[in-house]
Amino acid sequence: MFFGSIPALVTPFSGGRVAEDTFRDFVEWQIAEGSDALVPCGTTGEVATLSTAEQRRLTELTVEVARGRVPVIAGCGSNDFATALEHVAAAKKAGADGALVVTGYYNRPSQAGLVATYRSLADASELPIIVYNVPGRTVVDVSVETLGEISKFRNILGVKDATGNLGRVSAQRLACGTGFVQLSGNDETALAFNAMGGVGCISVTANVAPRLCSDFQKATHEGRWDDALKLQDRLYPLHTALFSDASPAPTKYALSRVRPGFPTELRLPLVEASDPSKGAVDHALEHAGLI
Repeated sequence: MFFGSIPALVTPFSGGRVAEDTFRDFVEWQIAEGSDALVPCGTTGEVATLSTAEQRRLTELTVEVARGRVPVIAGCGSNDFATALEHVAAAKKAGADGALVVTGYYNRPSQAGLVATYRSLADASELPIIVYNVPGRTVVDVSVETLGEISKFRNILGVKDATGNLGRVSAQRLACGTGFVQLSGNDETALAFNAMGGVGCISVTANVAPRLCSDFQKATHEGRWDDALKLQDRLYPLHTALFSDASPAPTKYALSRVRPGFPTELRLPLVEASDPSKGAVDHALEHAGLI
């Protein structure tokens, strides 16, 4: 159900408010450029700075613009179970096709706590759920054994793995089964991730280079590894440049270069990308042939 190039959509702001018209155009462009699914309200969408009303509105807008052409996986995570459950219910009501649910950041739950949380979410909702494992931000790592247990719950479909540990892909295939959807959370390792059994990437770079990221994912799915490697080499400097400052500041700057007029505004505590970061982004965009 979920595979390929899946941008974790940035949220455009103008004057402190969500720029809805810009967001609509952006979602339409992503679909036209070949993105296989869309994730509003993820980390790259600055979800931590969004109000509940804004978060739900962005999911509604994404579903409205997508019109069933590609799946919508709504960011629904929280460190409060009741809030996460409300987000999942709202996403289903809006017509989303799935929910991306991050582990309990700040609380630092035990593995047993993670199992209990995802079991309760699965029991309470019919919406397919993708586990989001990003220990670099949450300080919580879903172990292979824990994920194997969680994968048995009826509507836990897969994982967005942002551990950076490529060995996890094989270990998780053995623990969860080959039908369990494994999506990379790291663009720079997506080639190896797919070679080991992954089926796609929830991507930052796809915000800026959706066509190239789509072509890259298609090449891996079709076993055209030489083509995929060439695209990896073309995109790699951009993968790294987009994290040369606090994300998504470099990504919004990159979008302003490839889509002139795209707002670079962020919400505190995030600020505009530094000049060295902008220089790295410019170089990477030139290397990729995007400017």
